[in-house]
Amino acid sequence: MTDKPQDESSINATTTEAGTPASDGRRKFLKTAALTAGAAGAGMIDGFPLVWSQTTKDIKLVQVGGSYSAIKEIAEQATKDLGFKVEMQTAPHDALLNRLLTQPQSIDIADIEYFFQHFLLPKGTLHPMEAKRIKLWDKVVPIFSKGEYPDGRKVSTQGVLPFEVQYLEKPGDKKFATKPTEYITGIPTVYNADTLGIRPDLAKRKIESWAELLNPEWKGKTSIVSVPGIGIMDAAMAIEARGDLKYKDKGNMTKEEIDKTIEILIKAKKAGQFRAFWGTFDESVNLMAAGETVVQSMWSPAVTAVRSRGIPCFYAPLKEGYRAWASCIAPMAHLKGPKLDAAYEYINWYMSGWQAGFIAKQGYYSSVPEMAKKFMTEDEYGFWYEGKAAKGDIKDPYGNLMEKAGAVRDGGAFWDRMGKVACWNTLMDENRYMVSKWNEFLAS
Repeated sequence: MTDKPQDESSINATTTEAGTPASDGRRKFLKTAALTAGAAGAGMIDGFPLVWSQTTKDIKLVQVGGSYSAIKEIAEQATKDLGFKVEMQTAPHDALLNRLLTQPQSIDIADIEYFFQHFLLPKGTLHPMEAKRIKLWDKVVPIFSKGEYPDGRKVSTQGVLPFEVQYLEKPGDKKFATKPTEYITGIPTVYNADTLGIRPDLAKRKIESWAELLNPEWKGKTSIVSVPGIGIMDAAMAIEARGDLKYKDKGNMTKEEIDKTIEILIKAKKAGQFRAFWGTFDESVNLMAAGETVVQSMWSPAVTAVRSRGIPCFYAPLKEGYRAWASCIAPMAHLKGPKLDAAYEYINWYMSGWQAGFIAKQGYYSSVPEMAKKFMTEDEYGFWYEGKAAKGDIKDPYGNLMEKAGAVRDGGAFWDRMGKVACWNTLMDENRYMVSKWNEFLAS
């Protein structure tokens, strides 16, 4: 928490005489330059693209994000298709945020969860993007562009709904726009709907509610992710489902709600409810694969990783809905001139399908699902996006077996999963207090 044909790599770009991608803005620039050169002398027309080609060749964009999205193979393909270098660097959430705020010049493309926008906007860290320069913006999933589902239903605003931090009225604003505008804060890139991982062979009955995380039947056989902002929301989903507490907003708890939540968790911990509190992907996989847990917080690819070992495990589509998360990319504020233009070229490439197909094979969704189709087989797209039974074995981007023929994705099709979001990963107003209380729970 993350190959295919390259014939679609030019969907979002045309090509200059020198063979380098050019945005709509650059096409106008080239045309103007050519006309100007024509007035001055024909020799300058031939020379201009060579100057641009040289400039482009020397550009390098550094993208920094989580290991699930800042993937080196994506950078390698972008470099190959665009003609300038893209480099990926990874960092955990806390280190990434610290670097964005204290060393912004060391990053060109921020790769962040949406709630980071609350930290970055007041500092002017990111460069607001012009929607007209994002070629597929009108095709972006309406969860992000409109804050609603295709049928017009509003998406849950518990936590940080990406739409709430998606737009600005104008560059330099220190508050987010409440409706779509011409300026975008980030391009959605990787997202998913999370729930509980289950060992059905050990549970021996149907699991339908988040409340099972706290069910004494599974005493010593449950686990919660130790990351405060995610773990407490999974716990809140269970607490509310059990009927102990009704939250006004699980993603933005009051101090009183935090206190009550931690009180319930400490009581459960002292009663021996939890086997462990995992902090990494591999820890969650190993707990479940070893049978040390029956019910636990889990990420979708981790469930698949357990199954790839031949061990039964599934991602339960629970009746209370999913906890969702979403990441986005955005150029840093220091980018200007050709480097900013290159960032726009890269972002348009990012949305054109290759990245979408790559991350889909790890169980993640992209901003324009229809573009993923161009870089997936019909069977792959049917399995990952449409909820269809796999006709053949399903493999990840590296060729590793993910699912065997006949399998159906847990939770079903794209809108069956993303259409049932109960809350979003978040930054609470009382975040510092929440973290201190969460640590108190872990230490109890």
